[in-house]
Amino acid sequence: MKLKKITEEEFKKFADKNPEITFYQTTSWANLKKKNGWDAHYIGLEKDKKIMAGTLILAKTLPIIKKKMFYAPRGFLIDYNNKKLLEEFTKQIKEYAKKENAIFIKIDPYVEYKERDNNGEIVENGNDNSICVDNLKKIGYKHFGFNLMQDTLQPRWMHVIETENKTLDDIMKDMESKTRQILRKNERSGITTREITKEELPIFKDIMQHTSDRREFVDRPLSYYQNMWDALHDDGILKILVAEIDFNKFEENTKAELETNEKELKDRIYKHENNILKMNPKKYEQHNKKNEQEIERLKNQLNKIKNYKEKYGDKKLLGGILFLIYGNEVLSLHGGTLDDVMQFQSAYTIHFAGVKYAVENHYKRYNFYGITGDFRKENPLYGLYLFKKSFGGHVVELIGEFDYIISPFWYRTYKIAFATYHKLKNLKKK
Repeated sequence: MKLKKITEEEFKKFADKNPEITFYQTTSWANLKKKNGWDAHYIGLEKDKKIMAGTLILAKTLPIIKKKMFYAPRGFLIDYNNKKLLEEFTKQIKEYAKKENAIFIKIDPYVEYKERDNNGEIVENGNDNSICVDNLKKIGYKHFGFNLMQDTLQPRWMHVIETENKTLDDIMKDMESKTRQILRKNERSGITTREITKEELPIFKDIMQHTSDRREFVDRPLSYYQNMWDALHDDGILKILVAEIDFNKFEENTKAELETNEKELKDRIYKHENNILKMNPKKYEQHNKKNEQEIERLKNQLNKIKNYKEKYGDKKLLGGILFLIYGNEVLSLHGGTLDDVMQFQSAYTIHFAGVKYAVENHYKRYNFYGITGDFRKENPLYGLYLFKKSFGGHVVELIGEFDYIISPFWYRTYKIAFATYHKLKNLKKK
């Protein structure tokens, strides 16, 4: 077997057949990263003119030490159970990296560690890829451990819904009743989703800025989203959906609901008073009270809608999500909600639109993406998990992040310099 650089076309042909393919291992992603100073290398291990293993390697020259780091995002694309193949690929890619002046190779394979359920519990007799971790360690890869929080380059913990061979009804049945109720309420409220154009990217950036200010994280500049659009949209990988509320539709539906309740109450009273309807007095009063409460609620809702229209006009943007669609899945990468309209809970509607897209276009799964592996209520990110869990599905734990060290001295130097840089950066923030 011989390692060689392959063309973009050769790599794409090989990668698209791999069961663990993601958008990170695409020429489109490589072209995006080139704008941020990364070089792309397409590598294949060939036997009898057939590629047995391959990867996209992103290379970047490290400041000060002027050496390179290699990173195979969500790679390699290889059978990690095949230790012999993994050893040969590592041996030859190490030599390639040396020639390119790289001091280490970082990988974070898109390989599930142990199968887990919706509660994050390990499934008895479920899939177990511990051997993949063992093989990498035995070959010499440094494992960064089974971290619980979001402290790796890409999330190690995710929440997904399997959508293959399922209908929307199947998906709805697996949801918590509260989630179904919110989705139906949003529909009655006139909340819909639509895909934005490139010219509308500033409105998505505004959504993300509001969200980052509220959650206290640093959002990317508008140019980041513009570059992503240019690199990924025309290839069908990137799609941004926003949710909007139509207050006229909200008002129309509320009036119809109000009319229904008023009619029910009036008819019941008339039939009861004229001995047309025989009803237990207690039940009669309960039904009337329920209608009366609904009538009061709906009248209050109409007043709120009037105020919303005075403040926002007929329509109002609520929130948005940036999806990456490739290989086997539809993945929710970035998303947020505008501060003053959070009460409409538009994220439910947008995620459901993503799930619907995955079902209708025959993708294997919908990926809510990052959560943590800490399922205690005390975890500050526990609410994020509960939200995603409410849609059904299950937790996915990946095998983690690994470094293959080529030059121990320069690797240690890099780690010290990297730690110092981040320490100074954090001090500057404070």
